[in-house]
Amino acid sequence: MSARDFDVVVIGGGSGGLAAAFRAASYGARVAMLEPGDLGGTCVNVGCVPKKAMWLAAELAERITLASRLGFDVPQRPRVDWPELVRQRQQYIANIHVSYQRRLDETGVTRVHQRGRVIDAHTVECADGTRLRTQHIVIATGAQPVRPRFPGAELGGVSDDFFALRRCPSRVGIVGGGYIAVELAGVLRALGAEVVMLVRGQRLLERFDAELADQLIENLRLQGVELHFGCQIQRLEQDGGQIRATLDNGTEQAVFEQVIFATGRAPNTRDLGLEQAGVVLGEKGQVVVDAFQTSAVPSIHAVGDVAGHVTLTPVAVAAARRLMDRLFGGQPQARLDYDNVPSVVFSHPPLGSVGLSEEEARKRFDRVSTYHSRFRPMLQALGEGELRTVFKMVCAGEEEKVVGIHLLGESADEILQGFAVALKAGITRAQMNDTVAIHPTSAEEVVLMR
Repeated sequence: MSARDFDVVVIGGGSGGLAAAFRAASYGARVAMLEPGDLGGTCVNVGCVPKKAMWLAAELAERITLASRLGFDVPQRPRVDWPELVRQRQQYIANIHVSYQRRLDETGVTRVHQRGRVIDAHTVECADGTRLRTQHIVIATGAQPVRPRFPGAELGGVSDDFFALRRCPSRVGIVGGGYIAVELAGVLRALGAEVVMLVRGQRLLERFDAELADQLIENLRLQGVELHFGCQIQRLEQDGGQIRATLDNGTEQAVFEQVIFATGRAPNTRDLGLEQAGVVLGEKGQVVVDAFQTSAVPSIHAVGDVAGHVTLTPVAVAAARRLMDRLFGGQPQARLDYDNVPSVVFSHPPLGSVGLSEEEARKRFDRVSTYHSRFRPMLQALGEGELRTVFKMVCAGEEEKVVGIHLLGESADEILQGFAVALKAGITRAQMNDTVAIHPTSAEEVVLMR
């Protein structure tokens, strides 16, 4: 490829990079996208999509168990053909790759199957030495899992390695207490593994409402997950076909077939030439951007996990689209509003949250009121299940504006989306109360909280 001129060069073909490329092309911009690996980035290949596939399989396993209690002639502890599940999962992902490539072809985006490096404010160099001149550069290289540093840490895997498993391990140690750790623990336990969570802090999901996090701990224990808080690994050692972990005091030990670290992620900014081009990086290596996704260099922008703000796929997509609306769509004020972004942890059952936790609300407002609904969903009750649901609403001010909605329970992931719209629009508790409930559902409890 000889040197070419473009309106925008996107470095990274994940969710944010693809969204930027497609939106810019829709405005008639000349777009090049550099991505040496599979299209879709973390989300499609080792994140949201394969995670949800495994979560759905785990959900089926749990429902089959409930079905046996309701009189269906099914095994009480169903077994999954793991290789077949992985085959179906990967076929689904392959179809997404084909769909993305088709869209790139249809929209005229030039895909370069190479890594890119920023040379200056308007030049990107491909791995083969070709230089692309461009009006704008978008960094959308995502993030990668962080492996802790202690003796033997290389014996453990990171969250990406979970998707390379070709069978269910017998006993797994999961290090971490964030959403990735919780999701992996639930899936592996439901599919047959013994699971031990080793959490450095004193709670799970520190960014979520503490009341729901406490109930999540109880649900995990009821499902058979073993949890240890205030716990750190000192070293890992190979012991035959097992991995021996030495914990805090040097004498306590635990043995696992597999250890998985879910201890955070770091932005992919190394060796991109950003600092030499004048781009400022933050403490964690993230590209520092303003409210319009622009770095210290006016022609260089960043979206998604590499910018380190709210690290969610829909956020990366939304920020990328608005950036292109501003640069090429004649919308000079277009930018993403990062307030009240909804998110879901795919635990069993899922935990969804939008807005402020009670702790955050009390720091921000003088008057805060909370409302709850605690119940056992009908299917759990019919099948004599023990998992509990907790819904919580946080309100502020005399008018009791709803500033937080937090749901832990069956279908919380599906229920939350509509209520997130209501919260974003400024709904009050009185308006919630004035909404007629749909009965019998779990969702009705959101408007019936007391």
